[in-house]
Amino acid sequence: MAGEEMEGRGIRLLKKGQKGLIHALFSRFGVILLLFLLQVWFLFSILVWFEDLQPYISGVTVLFTVVMVLYLLNSRLDPTAKITWLVIIMLMPVFGAFLLWFTKSEVGHRLIKGRVNQIAAQARGCICQEPEAMRRLEQEDAGAAALVRYVERSGCYPVFENTAVTYFPVGEKKWEEMLRQLEQARHYIFLEYFIVDEGLMWGKVLEILARKAAEGVEVRVMYDGTCEFTTLSHNYPKRLQKLGIKCKMFAPLTPFVSTHYNYRDHRKILVIDGHTAFTGGVNLADEYINHRKKHGHWKDTAVMLQGEAARSFALMFLEMWGMEEKELEFDRFLEYPAVPQKDASGYVMPYGDCPLDDDLVGERVYMDILNRARKYVHIMTPYLILDGEMETALKFAAERGVDVKLILPGIPDKKTAYALAKTHYRSLLDSGVKIYEYSPGFVHAKLFVSDDREGVVGTINLDYRSLYHHFECAAYLYGVPCLADMEADYQATLTQCRAVTHETLKEEPWTRRLLGCVMKVVAPLM
Repeated sequence: MAGEEMEGRGIRLLKKGQKGLIHALFSRFGVILLLFLLQVWFLFSILVWFEDLQPYISGVTVLFTVVMVLYLLNSRLDPTAKITWLVIIMLMPVFGAFLLWFTKSEVGHRLIKGRVNQIAAQARGCICQEPEAMRRLEQEDAGAAALVRYVERSGCYPVFENTAVTYFPVGEKKWEEMLRQLEQARHYIFLEYFIVDEGLMWGKVLEILARKAAEGVEVRVMYDGTCEFTTLSHNYPKRLQKLGIKCKMFAPLTPFVSTHYNYRDHRKILVIDGHTAFTGGVNLADEYINHRKKHGHWKDTAVMLQGEAARSFALMFLEMWGMEEKELEFDRFLEYPAVPQKDASGYVMPYGDCPLDDDLVGERVYMDILNRARKYVHIMTPYLILDGEMETALKFAAERGVDVKLILPGIPDKKTAYALAKTHYRSLLDSGVKIYEYSPGFVHAKLFVSDDREGVVGTINLDYRSLYHHFECAAYLYGVPCLADMEADYQATLTQCRAVTHETLKEEPWTRRLLGCVMKVVAPLM
């Protein structure tokens, strides 16, 4: 295979220098960026031109702005987002109103939204809810059963028994087990990741994928189109196809102004033969296994499901893969039986969150856990950019006497997000929420664990982009043994954290406090 390195780092398809921002600017992406900016300049010029004619059309522009403000006030948007849009319209009346219309009129993603709804309708019923599992959960915990019923109605997300769950406290552990499980594949391998980057981690995975494809295993890889900007070349799918691997980019960049780019595939899914699945925060890049040092030690988490629940992740992958396909292939892959893990206790519910509907599934699962908690809710998240409802849920749980703890990065990857997170600290501390920052480095984990009985591991951050604008996935766990491992890891991580107090907040640089205050105005856009 020309241009490939098969040494200890696995397969490399790109030469050094064939990825990253500099290469992107002088490649197809650079052309797309230039054309995109020209379109934005053209649209803005039209608005400026109309502004010059304001004596003639001022009534129309004022009426349009008033209509958009009335629409905004009566919309289902979060109150914080409404304030953001009102500020934008106040500062730039005509342009702000036009921008609101553009983002809310579904320009660019209307067809995709229709296709998503069509696929969801066809997927419903592909995996049926086992009545006895639901009945037993209802007897054990009516509150958890009510949550499961809500999530199941939002999509084809049944709750399962007979599924063994393994928790990985760092990306390295997940990667090691991932390689072992990939070697066992006999029928198919599905990978769907937000970030794929060449290096040791992806090279070793790709080496196995290429070999399995040569053996006749169907291998499919899907990654988000933003990788073309940051890590991979535009023709990377064709390079994988030469190895016998089917590959797609989700929402690749094109030189057209569109709202479609706002919705990214943030999911991390690996499914093997319908009986084994992985999810969590770990992408396919070397920083996730601490092979490449980036923002100190990289703390991330993941879970492996073995048993009946793994089929739900296969269905989620097939739904996303089918976005551009004429015919869906659910039955062909779901027919492979998942071997029930009869000795596995507890309940597992894989679920997804689609930004193109009105169901904020990811946020509502988190809020329900907070609202039902009696003893504690322990959370890890890389970002803390909260809407009013989530902030209220965190504060109310603490005010009820629940031990609410948050672990966030000690070394951030984004200065603006770090400053924004700190704008919530004082209010949360006042309500009794305990906040910690991970001293060794960056926390990328998305973890909830509560009362030794339930938890979530997945891809859903506590920020607007995850809760409102990304395709996400997670596994809800109830009564499974690995919840004890999750809580033990949480307690171990706390020993490496520094507590945030009102006194430490006073020591924050004024520049960071100012940045947070300014950026909070546009927080719902982040």
